[in-house]
Amino acid sequence: MHIEILVEDSSGEKFLSMILPKLIGDQGTLHTWRIHAYKGVGRIPSKLNSDMDPSKRILLDQLPRILQGYGRTPGVDAVVVVLDTDKRNCAQLLIELNDLLARCNPAPKKTLFRLAIEEIEAWYLGDRAALLNAYPRADTRVLNRYSQDSLCDTWELLADAIHPGGAAAIKRTGWPLPGQIKHEWADKIAPRLEPDRNLSPSFGKFRDGICRLLTCVDSSNDGTVA
Repeated sequence: MHIEILVEDSSGEKFLSMILPKLIGDQGTLHTWRIHAYKGVGRIPSKLNSDMDPSKRILLDQLPRILQGYGRTPGVDAVVVVLDTDKRNCAQLLIELNDLLARCNPAPKKTLFRLAIEEIEAWYLGDRAALLNAYPRADTRVLNRYSQDSLCDTWELLADAIHPGGAAAIKRTGWPLPGQIKHEWADKIAPRLEPDRNLSPSFGKFRDGICRLLTCVDSSNDGTVA
């Protein structure tokens, strides 16, 4: 089967490129996929035929057009959308995403929405062994303050644990350092992650959703995967 995967930024793309072979197998062995990084999350538009500029590459702004496009594209067996919740209510966001999907005509054969709570850095924090292997000098006092998948400014907490000067130093320097640091985390931590030991509930839902997607995509055609 072939899967198209959408993520809101390039550091998320790097993370997924490293973790997907652990879940799916090597590219082209049984399955194929493409990962598309966008330049921010945006908002779900109220109308399917929105006039958003496609060149802006803001994920939710473009999502109706993207999903309907995949619905018309032969050879696309499933679409996976990975988003940070940030401060949004995850249950409400999923309702809105599924409502959007229900209005798409045509819709993809299968669509899986998965949310990192509050940010994808929660998935790094879910595997303490991988994180400490990548950053053996990490401040465990900071890590011990973290409650998994809590709303706590997750990337800042991770930065406080592993970056000299913490999040404050990154913010003082400003762009593009935050993006560069997140790419570094993906490079160093993601290859060491073990999906089955990750304690992040939202990562577990991503992992299990991908596994269910692989087994159900040929057996039903209702358009969604829980």
